[in-house]
Amino acid sequence: MPQIFKVGSYWVYFWANENDPLEPVHVHVSMGSPSENATKIWITRRGKCLLCHNRSRIPERVLANIMDIIEARSDEVLDKWQRFFKETRFYC
Repeated sequence: MPQIFKVGSYWVYFWANENDPLEPVHVHVSMGSPSENATKIWITRRGKCLLCHNRSRIPERVLANIMDIIEARSDEVLDKWQRFFKETRFYC
C-alpha cells in the first residue's frame, strides 16, 4: 500500500492491488491507517479531483481542503501512480 502523503491525520494512498484491469488513477483517503471504508477520489487528466465516494465520512470542509491539496500535488500523485503501476488511465 503506497502512501503518497499525509494531510494532518489523514493518509492519502493507493491500494497495491487496484484490480485487473487496472482502474483509472485515484487515491484513497482515511484518518490514520488505511481502511476498507476509505474515501475514494478520482484524478482527472487535468489534475482535478472528482469524489467517487466518502465512505470514511470525512467532514465536508475537511474533505474540500484535502481535495485542494491533492489537486495542487496532482503531478506528484500521477508520477507515483505511473512508477508503481507502470500504467496510467483516467476516469475522464
